Amino acid sequence: MSRLSIDQLSILLLEPSPTQRKIITTRLADAGNRNVECFSTVDTAWNSLEKGAPDLVISSMYLEQMTGSDLLIRMREHADLKDTPFMLISSESKWKNLEALKQAGVMAILPKPFNVEDMKMALQTAADYIDPEEFRSAAFDAEELHILIVDDSSTARKHIRNLLRKMGMEKISLVNDGTEAVEIMKETIFDLVITDYNMPEMDGEKLTSHIRNHSTQSSIPILMVTSENDEARLDSVLKSGVSAVCDKPFDVNHIRVLLGQLLA
Repeated sequence: MSRLSIDQLSILLLEPSPTQRKIITTRLADAGNRNVECFSTVDTAWNSLEKGAPDLVISSMYLEQMTGSDLLIRMREHADLKDTPFMLISSESKWKNLEALKQAGVMAILPKPFNVEDMKMALQTAADYIDPEEFRSAAFDAEELHILIVDDSSTARKHIRNLLRKMGMEKISLVNDGTEAVEIMKETIFDLVITDYNMPEMDGEKLTSHIRNHSTQSSIPILMVTSENDEARLDSVLKSGVSAVCDKPFDVNHIRVLLGQLLA
């Protein structure tokens, strides 16, 4: 659990609708946070962001000049905002419209309508990300773990790396896809592979199958992090030999539990 409490979070809310802004700020207050600065346009919100990053940005999906996905990607490309947690509140449910958000490391997606408990969970996820407990295990030192992250999205790679670093892990290697992972694993011994599913050249399923059947590190734990929701494809992934599957977006505590299970 984070040492940072929900009421301590500084929040920037970007919502064009006055009615929705009132609903969201009321839910935030009910969840224990009144430290919210509200904006109705991207320009005014961005001006505020450039003056100083809040602990959390909450945005709707459809804005006047861009979408919430565009805003998050713009933040990830900004040196001072690239690590700022981002929450989407939207009734959008189409996978293709949410994929860019998930790849960019959205912290939480709250569907409309949502209740106070949903908001509390999302705020706690943000607090855990900002100030997480270090990963501790009696079996090994987190700083000595060597982890390989495989993802064709540079934003997603960096987001996962930053999350692991916040948990005390420093030896982290990044590659773009399965073919690069195969090559680096010929030269370097790793303790864990974290891979995306959808990648060009060699996807996560093919990479997993290769590791299990052709690599000298065939017993290495493999965690697949994906936004894939097709049950048939996920079933095929599990059969290929992954150790665990984690949905995007994910939270710090879930990752900590999975790592504890995989590396025990």
